[in-house]
Amino acid sequence: MVRRYYNLPSLIALAAFEAAARHLSLTKAAEELNVTIGAVSKQIRMLEEELGNPLFLRRHRALELTREGETLATALKEGFERISSTFRQVKSSGGQSSVTIGCTMAMAHLWLMPRMSAFWGSHQDIAVDHVISDHPRGLDRPDIDLRLRYGSGEWPDELSAKLYDDRIFPVASPDFAREHAIETLDDLAKLQLLSVEGIDWSWTTWADFFRELGSPNRRLNVRRFNSHVIALQAARSGQGAVLGWSSLVTPLIESGDLVQLGSAEIAAPQSYFVTWSARRPLSRPAELLRDWLLTLDG
Repeated sequence: MVRRYYNLPSLIALAAFEAAARHLSLTKAAEELNVTIGAVSKQIRMLEEELGNPLFLRRHRALELTREGETLATALKEGFERISSTFRQVKSSGGQSSVTIGCTMAMAHLWLMPRMSAFWGSHQDIAVDHVISDHPRGLDRPDIDLRLRYGSGEWPDELSAKLYDDRIFPVASPDFAREHAIETLDDLAKLQLLSVEGIDWSWTTWADFFRELGSPNRRLNVRRFNSHVIALQAARSGQGAVLGWSSLVTPLIESGDLVQLGSAEIAAPQSYFVTWSARRPLSRPAELLRDWLLTLDG
């Protein structure tokens, strides 16, 4: 057998295992690597034979990492992230500096993009790449340097700095507001309510909103969306009332597309943060963008 310098097993096997461990699925790992499920399974078996330990517990239609599997998966994730970051830095060192930032569609469309021209004007030598995803795990990619997140401020393997707190209140189109006078919570509860649910449950729903105002257990007429941008568009076209985060809907209110509906509002239970990996240092362009973001108002 050829002795490998770092005494590592096949890198193909390690990549197959890391993908399967990250997805907890041979099918998704195979799709990502563009190979067959059998090929992924074979590489993992070879790795287990070389280690002398099982890496997965094969449940019915599910995979579960063993303790040894969790240890190896963590080490590979950290190593691949460092390699990815270094590769991108070396690749861009001979040309324009770049930084990749990720956030949700609503955050990108309503908060970040209207402000980014100021950064581009001051840092024309830095190319900013954008990754947009509304899925909670959609931003967990090693090629993303900075993430704009809504939450408690604590995410695994990430450092964070608070951007701002927020307020939540109902909004609707001007025509809808004229047709529905809102004086009490009872008036609000009778409306057609548009709710963002099903993807990220840190997002406040109408039930959460009424509960926070001391009026729980109401029967509500709710239409559900898995995109805040689409729910806002439905509200703009007069289809109902939607909960608006002040930082995101203020531009739509200022343009006259939406109006605040009634006087009820609550403090957002979570805050907005900029986050970055705790396992690798930020590049200088990423530091500049992070520090600039922290100077902005909500």
